[in-house]
Amino acid sequence: MAIDTSTPVLVLGGKENALSLVRNLGRHGIPVSVSGPSECWGMSSRYCRKAFRVPRDSSGADYWHELLLGPDSASLHGHILIPCCDYSIDFIAHHTEELAGNYLLDDAGPDLRLDMLDKQRTLVLAAQAGTAAPKFWNIEADTDLEGIRNQVEFPVMVKPLNTVNFYRIFGRKLFIIEKKFDEVVEKVRLAQQNDQPVMVVEMIPGPDSLLSSYYTYIDKNGKSLFHYTKRIVRRHPVNRGSACCHVTEWLPDTAAAGRKFFEGIGFTGLGNIEFKHDLRDGKLKIIEVNARFTAAQELLVRSGAPIDLIIYCHLTGQKPPQFSSYTQALIFWYPLRDFLAFLELWRRNELTAMEWLRSWFPHHVISPLHKITDPMPSITAAGGVLEKLLRRLRA
Repeated sequence: MAIDTSTPVLVLGGKENALSLVRNLGRHGIPVSVSGPSECWGMSSRYCRKAFRVPRDSSGADYWHELLLGPDSASLHGHILIPCCDYSIDFIAHHTEELAGNYLLDDAGPDLRLDMLDKQRTLVLAAQAGTAAPKFWNIEADTDLEGIRNQVEFPVMVKPLNTVNFYRIFGRKLFIIEKKFDEVVEKVRLAQQNDQPVMVVEMIPGPDSLLSSYYTYIDKNGKSLFHYTKRIVRRHPVNRGSACCHVTEWLPDTAAAGRKFFEGIGFTGLGNIEFKHDLRDGKLKIIEVNARFTAAQELLVRSGAPIDLIIYCHLTGQKPPQFSSYTQALIFWYPLRDFLAFLELWRRNELTAMEWLRSWFPHHVISPLHKITDPMPSITAAGGVLEKLLRRLRA
């Protein structure tokens, strides 16, 4: 289909998702620029028109404020702004009115976008929408902890309300406590000492393969531009890390639960919601919501769901392309991390070598990074890994 590609795009932050956006939109002739830290892979792509690197000694919010709202920002006016990380979502949400005068923004409501960054607020909204969720306990003081001592069933998670700040301090998304309530107290106090508000959340039992997610974009009139689902095969570390093996699969129950949540809270814009199937009661229970493109964006594009192009056409007033189906059983794979996940599961006697091999071979496998026609992101990523190793050796 013929597309008017004259409106430029500026991607803020991200990693795998930013790279996929740059490659796919750039391949269609859309001018795409990227601004992010040095590990933002999209800045190295041959499809990236301009790269605005966030200095190491500057926060993304401060840099983007100067870049987009400062006295020298006129050259960027008219760009579509696409946030690809929680930092950029927070920045755009807090400056929506200022940015809207000179840039194209999507249909997302800033308040709900911020609610999705607050993990406890997300669960509260889920209850209001009638969406099943794990049990959770609000923790603000020691009295709150003592009040739940006899209610908690292990394992549980001590989970931050804001994952971004928590990960920056502790290098992990959450704490998992297997048996002792005293350890719950210890981890909560550790988080509070670092000014990180947390909650205690029930951990849904079962393997990571019970995780699935739904994607949609809802415009200001309440119309969904597309529906898409996939599921997780494995994560590393197991039960708490990022997904290292995804597979495309249309899951009607996941789609129905996702639509119920988004419609129930009046959500607009791009939304991704993840559920875990609780085998104890058969319900899909909400895990988290992302109001942005996710790390698996390349999987969606390669399976026949160009949601980035659909959103671009929608925002520029053009008729969006449509898809009624997409390729099933495509694998999105991080080989090293998935091998580490296999080792962890193998030691637990939960996965054999043959089962691991069959889970991704001979399926069509998609890399989040490597592409022969666009090799620089792979080279840049390898250089980043080497730089981190050298810094650790010096330390």
